[in-house]
Amino acid sequence: MSQQVNDKQAVAIYAASYVQDGMMIGLGTGSTANYFIEELARKQQDEGLNITTVSSSVVSAIKAQELGLNIIAIEHLSSLDLYVDGADEVSPDLTLLKGRGADLVREKLLANVSHEMIVMIDSSKLVKKIGEKFPVPIEVMPFAWQLVQQSLEKAGGKGGLRLNASGDGLAITSHGCLVLDMTFADNVDAQTINILLNSLPGVVEHGIFFQLASRVLMAKNGLVIEQ
Repeated sequence: MSQQVNDKQAVAIYAASYVQDGMMIGLGTGSTANYFIEELARKQQDEGLNITTVSSSVVSAIKAQELGLNIIAIEHLSSLDLYVDGADEVSPDLTLLKGRGADLVREKLLANVSHEMIVMIDSSKLVKKIGEKFPVPIEVMPFAWQLVQQSLEKAGGKGGLRLNASGDGLAITSHGCLVLDMTFADNVDAQTINILLNSLPGVVEHGIFFQLASRVLMAKNGLVIEQ
């Protein structure tokens, strides 16, 4: 097993130590989130932990069901104790970049409603500023993408529509929307981009998670460090 997988497993197990009996837990999506879901299932079976979960994606929902976790639809959610997920980038002020998997709406909903959001990463996800390694994903209504792109270009943004995995068409989100992947100048900070994207008609959601993370857990060489 590679060190990277060991680190993912270590941070997921550490994150699960914050889960308490009776909690409503939001499940993230991705390889590290899968380890977290597995650890929750183990704690439920071995420790008799009584928890309910809600998922940020169909993939995580299926995995939770297969492992015997109690899961409810996001439509039935009224409050959330804890949301645990990964991130593509994390800046020093704990702003996150998420959404390369294009589940932005569900992820932002769970992050916003949760009392606490725990983010699991390895050291490669730490950046000095958001957008350092990846473009900002912006989910847009299909009929609005050109107008949104023009507005972002006027603000100095550069980019275009995301292609699907095979490269022979456009990426479509689970809500039937398109995704613009945009980069911005180094002197434009994440808070400014967040305000801009929140104000643009046609934008369904975007990948900047500003002031939503409660704590960031980083695994490195088998050790977990809280940011």
